Amino acid sequence: MTLGSATRRVLLVVNTHSPEARTILTSVASSLIEAGVEIVLSDEDAETLTPTGPLARDWVTVRPSDEHAGDDVDVVVVLGGDGTVLRAAERARASGAPLFGVNLGHVGFLAEAEAESLRDVVDAIVDGRWVTEERMTLDIEVHAAGVLKQRIWAMNEIALEKQARERMIDVMVEVDGRPLSRWGCDGVVCATPTGSTAYAFSAGGPVVWPEVSAMLVVPLSAHALFARPLVVSPTSVVAIDLAQGSPAVLSADGRRNIDVAGGARIEVRQDPRPVRFARIARAPFTDRLVAKFDLPVAGWRGRRSESS
Repeated sequence: MTLGSATRRVLLVVNTHSPEARTILTSVASSLIEAGVEIVLSDEDAETLTPTGPLARDWVTVRPSDEHAGDDVDVVVVLGGDGTVLRAAERARASGAPLFGVNLGHVGFLAEAEAESLRDVVDAIVDGRWVTEERMTLDIEVHAAGVLKQRIWAMNEIALEKQARERMIDVMVEVDGRPLSRWGCDGVVCATPTGSTAYAFSAGGPVVWPEVSAMLVVPLSAHALFARPLVVSPTSVVAIDLAQGSPAVLSADGRRNIDVAGGARIEVRQDPRPVRFARIARAPFTDRLVAKFDLPVAGWRGRRSESS
């Protein structure tokens, strides 16, 4: 979807540990305020505000740092790396406002633009010129003795990992109500296509194009004959049964952590609420992959036209 109306309200999410991000925050906020755009900050980011100047509290709306921080905003502008984008996704959770990332980190796979193109970013935001891209998310339930104990969500992945460094966990993996395999392993990662370039990638999983609807299951250092990464249907339910005496830690996007006792059951399925990203223009994922991982493409001849 392309927006054609001017932007009225923007939530800014910033890497507060980065001096560069704080400086750029002031510049972006000043430009948006001059254009008549209302600035919203969560209270955790507002702690970086100065008493005077364009980011004085009188010039911005400060909201609690929860999933409703992005309510009634047109777009969430993220100044930082992928970790800051994940935090912004939490703030936009309830509203479904799209995330517009400006990469100030290292790889910045989730960001739309680099800091050098900041002027173009601000103009696009003010004019409401972007297209929206939806990304699949995961819904995760933790059951104990048949009772639902906790429920969390993830945009990239969930990782169920051993608590003790010297001891593996014993898991039985099930897909759509049928047993798949039993693994003694360091853990199991369930990832979305978006997360295929994150933890799942480092664990040996495949890169999945974001327009593909699928869920990845990647075992971590599994001692088993069959322990390959799996790509299952987005409508599938993946269940992981922890053996008794195999305590583990469940982490969602590396941000929300739960201690899981032996004997627990974790069920992973597609969440009906996607995360949305704002893009200045639709660009091939292949180009993003090449740029972010600095892949060697020198000498590519491409497709020749008939006249060449």
